[in-house]
Amino acid sequence: MDAIDYAWYDQGRYCNYWELDRTLRRELERVSPEGEFEWAEPRLQEFGGVVGETVADNADHADKHGPTLHTYDREGNVQNYVEYPATLEETERLAYEAGVVADAFEAPPEREEPLSHTHYFGMLYLLSYAETSGFVCPAAMTAGAAHVLELFDDGDLDPYYEALTSRDHDSLIEGAMFLTEKQGGSDVGANETVAEYDEESDCWRLTGEKWFCSNIDAEGTLALARTPDAPAGTDGLSMFLVPHGDPDGGVLTNRKRNEFDGNPPPEALNDQRYRRLKDKLGTTNVPTGEVEFDGTKAHLVGQQEQGFKQMAEMLNLERLSNATGACGIIGRALLESKIHAANREAFGQPIGEFPLMKADLVDMAVDHEAATAFTFEAARYFSEREQARRDGETAETTNRMMRLLTPVAKLRTARMAIDTASYAMEIRGGDGYVEEYVTERLLRDAQVLPIWEGTENVLSLDVLRALDREAAHEPFAVVVQDHLDSVEHPSLADAAETVESEYHDLLGAMADLAGRDEEYAQLKAKRLAHYIFDVFAGALLLAQAQRELDEGNGRLALVARRFVANELESRDARGITDGERFAVEQFDAIVRFAPVSPDELAESGNQLLQTCCRVNRLGLLRL
Repeated sequence: MDAIDYAWYDQGRYCNYWELDRTLRRELERVSPEGEFEWAEPRLQEFGGVVGETVADNADHADKHGPTLHTYDREGNVQNYVEYPATLEETERLAYEAGVVADAFEAPPEREEPLSHTHYFGMLYLLSYAETSGFVCPAAMTAGAAHVLELFDDGDLDPYYEALTSRDHDSLIEGAMFLTEKQGGSDVGANETVAEYDEESDCWRLTGEKWFCSNIDAEGTLALARTPDAPAGTDGLSMFLVPHGDPDGGVLTNRKRNEFDGNPPPEALNDQRYRRLKDKLGTTNVPTGEVEFDGTKAHLVGQQEQGFKQMAEMLNLERLSNATGACGIIGRALLESKIHAANREAFGQPIGEFPLMKADLVDMAVDHEAATAFTFEAARYFSEREQARRDGETAETTNRMMRLLTPVAKLRTARMAIDTASYAMEIRGGDGYVEEYVTERLLRDAQVLPIWEGTENVLSLDVLRALDREAAHEPFAVVVQDHLDSVEHPSLADAAETVESEYHDLLGAMADLAGRDEEYAQLKAKRLAHYIFDVFAGALLLAQAQRELDEGNGRLALVARRFVANELESRDARGITDGERFAVEQFDAIVRFAPVSPDELAESGNQLLQTCCRVNRLGLLRL
């Protein structure tokens, strides 16, 4: 496959994101169940074009003309009407009817079984190239609500599940999660919303306040509340589905909403009040607001006092959706930077020809590769666990790996998305800071990613729980060692040795923290989470590089070596004196996806080896 000439493009739209993102294509082919990638690729190809051609423009318009809340009608009655721009409605129709949610839950046309969740994450990734966190949030919550009903509903809520997973936009409803309360935040157990059963109406009624409610007028909203006599803390919480419409009237699908003359009248709506929308830094095209429940009708999901467990299951999917969206933002920011660097001239040549810019683009590309590989490996474990569950089987080892990798993926990729989007603004210069260019929106939208679905501190503590309660370090150690054992090519030997050394140090750190007091373990939890990412991503990239070398391409070997050098190696004088010219010499391979023969890689490896001998990198490479 030829190298990509980014000078051919003048901006990162009016193009096909699927065709341009060879990293995503490689990862989906790697993690998809046998035969699925070949079947799904034409759908991904088509969707990549739709996102690049239409959704990208719609997203910019919706960002500037976002939803508007009209809480009251002209008579002063609560109507909870959210007015959306037509461009956002078009994006919704295009995405949902392309199967962004439905494909993972219901068999697409001409197929007997649903596609895997890895396909869902791939579609969401492509959508994130244009919609970043705005519409991706409702789509992810729709998938999350469907996931909860699939796992825990006994059939009573089938009409809601069918509407959440519909590929017909008129028959669709969207999902939402009203979990955050003003006094609680991440302390979910401090939830004060109460639920009481109304015998006369034969339904549950919720009373309380939810403080940060995205996709506020969704019909498939999930909320946590405490039933009478339930214990305090998370053990006493139950999960409820709280419709936008009066549940006595059935599921309020898009078609039903449109059948009214204007917005649905107050008598067609559930008893709640959307108080106001938040004025947010980014994600302005998803309505996020405050909701008051006042005897609001609700359906119990599953059993009472199981709400926190159900929420945890939903968070696994949502956190991976967050990480997938972060990788999409990184990909779009990188694409914009590559195109600008190939076209913008300064001092008589494109700025992409200058050594410093080459180094920046190389390292941005390597970060993108690492983030995407790690995230889709975590997504693979999630997908395989869900397939096993659908088949009535258990997948304990897979579950333990998913539990460890998921919070790490969300934690690291969210921060990487912010850093990459910020630097993409800098590459464009002053134009990158103004609204006419997409980079400022990428940064505004990326900034929410470390907050949604758990902050970095919350996720770091979740990593400790996965290690302590589920002994996730045991399968983790086996998987990393298997990756390293698969590496045979001489050009990867030094990087593999570095990763193996760090891997053993990481296992030692895990064992050390297991013997420490809780305060100390929490103090070091964030460093541990990042260490897990670096070691696992390094081993994973090396194993993938070996497979590509076996197929005759050494490009990913260069990526793996650069990632290990950046994240796991120590260098004298911070590498300033080591004579290394990697970014200049390997720019076309890393940034433009130019193929690299194994013979070329061996030659570059010998040159690197000679450099390492001269500078003696603190003994990390035992020469």
